[in-house]
Formats: sequence, C-alpha cells, structure tokens
Amino acid sequence: MLAVWQQVFALDAKFNAHRAPNHPNFRTLYIRRRNQLLREYAKGEESATRKQYLRIRAQLLQQRYGTSYDQTSLHSRSFSARSSSRVSVSESPDCVGGIGWESQDSNKEPLSEGVVPTKEAEASRAIVGGNTIAENYAFVGVHHIFDQHTAAVTMIKFANNDRSRLGCASFDGTLSVCNVTSNPPFVECIFRGHNNSVTGFDWSVANDLMVSCSIDGTICLWNVAAKSRLRSIKDPSGSEVLTCLFHPVNNNMVIAGNSRGTVEVLNISTGIYLRGGSCKLDGRVFTLAFEANGQLLWAGSSKGTITSFIFDLSTGKLSKCRKITLSEGSPITCISWRAWISREARDPTLLVNCAANVVCLFRVLDQEGSLKLKRRFFVRHKNNRCLVRSTFCPIMSFRQGACVVTGSEDSCVYFLDIEREIKPVVNKLQGHACPVLGVSFNYDESLLATSDYQGLVIVWSREKRLC
Repeated sequence: MLAVWQQVFALDAKFNAHRAPNHPNFRTLYIRRRNQLLREYAKGEESATRKQYLRIRAQLLQQRYGTSYDQTSLHSRSFSARSSSRVSVSESPDCVGGIGWESQDSNKEPLSEGVVPTKEAEASRAIVGGNTIAENYAFVGVHHIFDQHTAAVTMIKFANNDRSRLGCASFDGTLSVCNVTSNPPFVECIFRGHNNSVTGFDWSVANDLMVSCSIDGTICLWNVAAKSRLRSIKDPSGSEVLTCLFHPVNNNMVIAGNSRGTVEVLNISTGIYLRGGSCKLDGRVFTLAFEANGQLLWAGSSKGTITSFIFDLSTGKLSKCRKITLSEGSPITCISWRAWISREARDPTLLVNCAANVVCLFRVLDQEGSLKLKRRFFVRHKNNRCLVRSTFCPIMSFRQGACVVTGSEDSCVYFLDIEREIKPVVNKLQGHACPVLGVSFNYDESLLATSDYQGLVIVWSREKRLC
C-alpha cells in the first residue's frame, strides 16, 4: 500500500513540470494539495483500488501532457526509497499523519543533518523553477500601507489558502480584516467587542470564522461574512488571555493560554471549557502551535520554556509530555510548526522566537514533541514587551535552501536562509520606524505583510508599486 501511495505522489510530481510552466507557485501548490489528499484519504482503501487508480491517472496524464511514463521504473524507484532516510511518507507505525519521525533505531542509517531537501533534489527544484533563493525572496516594493490601528499590531495572519484577506490584531482593542489585492486595497471590517488589548487571533479552516483573545480576559468568536460577534466567553479564572487558536481538525475546539500559565481547551460552540483540557505551566503562556493533525501541541512561556502536549481529539484532554528551556527568563514569543513534504526530506520542524536575541529552528524528534536544536540565528529581540514573531515561507519545501522571515526590534524585516550558518540574511526590508512584531505570507508568496509597535501594517510585493 505504501509503495503505491508513493507512486501516486511521484507520478504527479513527474508531470507537474508540464502544468502551468509560467506559474511555478501554482505547480508547487498543486503538489502540496495532492500530498495532503493522499495522506487524508489513503487510509482504509484496498491496495487493488489504489493500483487501479494509479493506472487510470497515468493514462490520463500521458494523454494530456504527452510524456512517456515507465511505471516499472517508477515502481522500482519507489521501493528503493523505502529504505532511504529521505522519504516523505514513513513506513514506521510511529508516524503521525504520514509525516515520518526521526528513527531511533541504531541499526538504521541516520538521517541527514540538513534541514531542507538535499542538493540532489532535482525534481523538487524543477517544480518551482531555477531561481536562486535570493531571487525568490527579493521583496522590494511596497504594495500598500494600512494605518487603521492606533496601537501596536502584535499579530497579523493571512486567511488560509487566500491571497487577499489579512487579519490584524491590535493593542487598541480591535481586530480588523483587510483586502490587500483589490484596487485599491481597503479595510473590509473592524471588529469591536473587546474592552482591552487584543493579544491574538486565528482563522477557522474555512475562513468563515475568527477567534480572538484579549487582556480583558475574554475569547470572542466572530462571523467574518456577517461582520458580527457570535459569542464572548470569559476566562474561568478571570485572567488575561494571551494567545488562542482553533484546533486544526475540529474547529469547535479552541485552545487558549493565559497570564496565569494555564493552557485551556474550550468548546467554542457551547462556550464550555472541557474537563481534563487544562494544564498549568511556569510563567505566562504567550504562544501556541499545533502540528497538522492536531495531536501534538506546543506552548511557549514567559519563562523561556517550550512544553509539548498530546491532545486527545475525542475528549479534548491535554497530557503534558516534554519541556525544554531555551533561555531562562526570556519569553518565547512565537512558535510555528512545519513539515517538509518533498520526497527528499521529511522532518517536522519548529520555528521559535525568543527574547534573548535569537530565532531558533528545532527538529521534532518523536510523537511526544521532543525537540533538537538545529539552527540558531541572531535577531535583535530583547524587550519582553515586544512580541516579535516569525514565519516559514509557505512553499519552501520544494527549493534547494529555504527561508524564514522574522521581525526585529531594530525596525527591519529579515529573510533568513536556514541552511546557512554564516551570513544567513538573504534580504532585509526597511520601512518601519519601530520594532516589527508580526509577519505573514499569503499562500502563494506573492505578498508579505508586516506590522509594528506603532500600529502600521505594510504589505510588500516583489514588484515596485506606488501606494
């Protein structure tokens, strides 16, 4: 079954070079979605059905693109990859959602220490064209500037798989949604309902709902289309709520972290906090991140610790697993999860901002969320009040080399090549006049949004444009 699954994905990757040859971003997005569908729907299907599907799809692709296809040679390549340490789909039963974890078997060949696809990843590089990593991230033009907020915009986030809608959370107590691709760009709506600073928010999977949290101790649910508040729920202890996010699989559940160090699970539909869905940490909880299946959760605290949890989807129960201290007393202000989906690399990774002047890249080692530090980059970030954030570039998985983008207290935005230990900065954007807090790409990397401590939001593009 696994071999057939690999063949399906490899077949699509083979013909993908012929799809939209002038639009590499589209080709990359297509392969990402194909891989996601295979992970979600391959379970429980008969091998014979999969093989029949493979044959039919091969015929259709060959008729459409006219490229010869040797299924026998592909079959042999697929099986030889099963023993390789660089396969996107792990055979191990200790894998979550099709993403392989680093093997602990001493008899097996160890995985490469690299953090991105290997230099031999020619098929993956071909998908996104032959540009260098510096060319891919040469954002130099200001697309638009938004100034609807009167205080720090601490978090910005594009809607899921959406080029246009950008959400912004501000210390002025409001949450806004901007349309960045209309001509001209404009603010679609401003949600008012919190009585104090908005500290975090998240989009639902379908982008029809948003959830936000505030220092006023409430979590609010918003209907994006109706531009209205559906529900407001107080924290059980009356504490400031500092971070929140939807569960990636079940959007009825929202996970929140508060100023008393409690991570809590809330059924947003009923407004009830779930029994067993609460765990206590040291320090205030500033940031949360799920892996794609929602089985692993990480929380970052004001004490400089990262704690992993196992989440039981059926009950909403949280079980504390691993804890590491990155820098004693230096807050963890942002955690992002990403798994490589190329056939040449497979390691799930965490990107972490810490107010000790560092951005760190960790490899996730196992199903309990154990972490191994892979890269550490210097970024100006020492003020505990500045919640500097970073993000993975959305389609990094298919390139030789990969970038992350981070804000900084020196008013600049940095593009970091995570393969380089020396001189990793491949681009630096200068347009803000105070610490840059939030960063977010839209899904096809055509636009990058950044926000700062004074409430300004700048949308950048690769092409120069007068605002």
